[in-house]
Amino acid sequence: MNAADVMTRPVYSVEPSTTVRAASAVLVDHGFSALPVVGQGGLLVGIVSGSDLLLANLERGVATTVGQVMTTEVTSAPLTATPSELASAMLGNRLRCLPVADARGAVVGVVSRGDLLRVLTPDDDVLAARVDRLLTAYSRTRRWDVEVTGGRIVVTGQFDDEAERRVVTALVRTVPGVAGIELRPVPASTGIA
Repeated sequence: MNAADVMTRPVYSVEPSTTVRAASAVLVDHGFSALPVVGQGGLLVGIVSGSDLLLANLERGVATTVGQVMTTEVTSAPLTATPSELASAMLGNRLRCLPVADARGAVVGVVSRGDLLRVLTPDDDVLAARVDRLLTAYSRTRRWDVEVTGGRIVVTGQFDDEAERRVVTALVRTVPGVAGIELRPVPASTGIA
């Protein structure tokens, strides 16, 4: 796996001549933390962050284009960078996003922290978190332990009655990716270990 497998595309980018207002609208509309700034041929020439744009918006009239507020010393990654190399570059440089460039320097994608977390977090862990969140919302408290192996869910804890077991089973089955479910009741006197 490399940057080409992890990155988000298509790339939303701006040019140095883009207004601060227009770039701000792109960030707000898409929820990005920064945008690559590209020149002719899509070559990476800078990056503009939400902080850069926020400051420019607060200091109205001082800077009107992205070229006036962008950072020109940009860390980028090649398409062949591994997830650990991407994480090292992002954490080492305190970056929230990292442009990915092809051999000639044209931006072809962007890797965010979220992109890396999706790749580095096992699917079973994500599934367990979804099921746990759903069951906690249902019971308004954390009553059950959830374990996942290969998409198979095991819910351990106390169940009030057969009706509640059926409800829990039905709720868990609504979560995409669940391959099966097993309930492991624990007697009321023991509680969850």
